[in-house]
Amino acid sequence: MPPRRAPAPLERPTGTRLKRGEVALDEPVHDALFDAIMSRRLAPGTRLGEAALCEVFDVSRTVVRKALQRLALTGLVDIVPNKGASVAAPSPQETHEVFEARRALEAAIVPLAMKRLTPSKLAQFRQRLTAEHQALHAQDHSRWVRLAGDFHLALAELAGNRHLTRMLGELMSRCSLIVALYEAPGDAACEHDEHAELIELLSLGNAPAAIALMDKHLTALETRLRIEVPSVDNDLAAALFPGCPPPGMATALRRPADGAPPPEAPSSTGDESP
Repeated sequence: MPPRRAPAPLERPTGTRLKRGEVALDEPVHDALFDAIMSRRLAPGTRLGEAALCEVFDVSRTVVRKALQRLALTGLVDIVPNKGASVAAPSPQETHEVFEARRALEAAIVPLAMKRLTPSKLAQFRQRLTAEHQALHAQDHSRWVRLAGDFHLALAELAGNRHLTRMLGELMSRCSLIVALYEAPGDAACEHDEHAELIELLSLGNAPAAIALMDKHLTALETRLRIEVPSVDNDLAAALFPGCPPPGMATALRRPADGAPPPEAPSSTGDESP
């Protein structure tokens, strides 16, 4: 039985379709929050109050809760009973444990993958490296994080051990979140170069050097992370819709008050009341 491919970590899913041409009401809320977290406009630990999100998006609490629950399933959001939701903030201890487990797993994966590396598989990995380079050049950090995680999952699949693939897939989901939140964008180029060097060592059949490089690669990535408690900005509207009014404000501006015509332009004081 071939190993089953683990899902790409933190890849934004396609919208839930209701009818042809329609998208679930929670999809815009989910997507805006996903993008704001992955682009770091919403810092780790930022509180995501339901009432505030309802006002920003002009939707019901049911819609907001569904979007938050979907984000919680991918680990991007933590939901605590009686306290509410907030952007996930992995601790230094959790980060160390995740990387420690990855180093142990991937040391076993590398030699197994090398034994099964064919010319066609090697060509596929080099295509992956090209895609990584393009994401770096475009400064698309969220895409880079997904591609970098996918690189390691592809090695696990090549190793041919479905248990190793499953365990690494579980670790990668959390690890990709940690990298997305805490890696400085300029440091990603170092990780890409290490991926390229690793593929060259595998193509040469040098298992000891490849294992050593993988350990060095993961240790360096952990060291480059900047895990610190940021000053949290609770202006959700500005973080979710930089440079433009959120849907809730736009609706308020269009809504007549007691039959009166809507105002022609936003108030200079920022008052959003109809």
